[in-house]
Amino acid sequence: MSMLVKPHGGQDLKPLLLDGQERDAELAKTEGLKKVPMTTRETSDLIMMGIGAFTPLTGFMNKDDWKGCCAEFTLPSLNGLFWPIPITLSAEQGLSDSIGLGEEVALVDTETGAIMGTMKVTEKYTIDKAFECKQIFTTTDPEHPGVAKVMEQADVNLAGPVKVLSESYYPEMFKEIYQRPAEARAMFEERGWSTVAALQLRNPMHNSHAYLAWIANEICDGVYIHQLVGKLKPGDIPADVRVSAIDALVKNYFREERIIQGGYPMEMRYAGPREALLHAVFRQNYGCSHLIVGRDHAGVGDYYGPFDAQQIFHEIPKGALDLQPLPLDWTFYCYDCGTMASMKTCPHDSKAVIDDEGQYQGGSRLLLSGTMLRKLMSEGKPVPKEFSKPEVVAILKNYYDNLEEKVEIKMHGAATGDVKK
Repeated sequence: MSMLVKPHGGQDLKPLLLDGQERDAELAKTEGLKKVPMTTRETSDLIMMGIGAFTPLTGFMNKDDWKGCCAEFTLPSLNGLFWPIPITLSAEQGLSDSIGLGEEVALVDTETGAIMGTMKVTEKYTIDKAFECKQIFTTTDPEHPGVAKVMEQADVNLAGPVKVLSESYYPEMFKEIYQRPAEARAMFEERGWSTVAALQLRNPMHNSHAYLAWIANEICDGVYIHQLVGKLKPGDIPADVRVSAIDALVKNYFREERIIQGGYPMEMRYAGPREALLHAVFRQNYGCSHLIVGRDHAGVGDYYGPFDAQQIFHEIPKGALDLQPLPLDWTFYCYDCGTMASMKTCPHDSKAVIDDEGQYQGGSRLLLSGTMLRKLMSEGKPVPKEFSKPEVVAILKNYYDNLEEKVEIKMHGAATGDVKK
């Protein structure tokens, strides 16, 4: 009997991915179906449903579930089950009008042109996009990348159960780390783990990330370094480069038997607190008992406070999740302590001063963030040795040195410490 936390909803995993003859037959059927194009976000959500990461969802949400999710974190169609972010599919008005209720359609990834799945359309509805953005992102500012995605959606949402036919390029491109939830659970069980802390990553691992993982390893049987390999916003480091950098750090600075690396195909929404909850839902499906929630989890710009993602776990209904958050404070390197520390442990509160050559000039705390690391690397500035391991810096330097077009990296309060806790 498994000692791991049960999937969300308390039942078995519900992967929707077909294989073998069943897949071949469904794929052949798509030749006669209307084609519905999907955005990269919709495609990644479909794959997450396919591999069982979005258990117990069976398809794209209807209007009642969309509204319940946005307003109350609940899905009426699943007896009020907790769910923090809408999983929806949109279509242009003309295409929607041509599709009858009960009709099956083929779902097409517009980026690759591949048939990704099929859906039986059970409902067609329009939404208040501003309402969704305000509830999920706390803003309607079009500069927010998640808001921009919602506002760019087509006019009508299509709802219905899906059958998934492909995982796209992820299993091949990221074959060393890409895992379905059932595969991750099998790995945890093989090691005898019952408590597993997930570390969410969309940036290369700097020393603060490593410190969080070391702390979690003291508490849990193991740590699951779970990297997003779906699409990111401009300026973020591509998944293949990040995977190489994290791999170099893990192999040199962690006990092999206490760490497992994984990759998942979801696209970032940058929804801060709400996205932290979604991360918790599907990490529970992967078999994780805890989610490390540090500073500015899933944030962007200054839209969220540095610890809003921790606070929201206290605001959801008791029992909404079996997985528990592992909230950790702002971590940094302290020159007076001579080690990594946090605001809960370090008594020295002055900011460290680093010159243009990357040399320490005084002060105590060197605040570390992925945004700062990207900014230093993109501008060709030296990275202080306390910031990240040399193996990681070498890989990132090679990437930035060969980058033809660089995106300006803007700093924000959650990355510099210029915010109130």
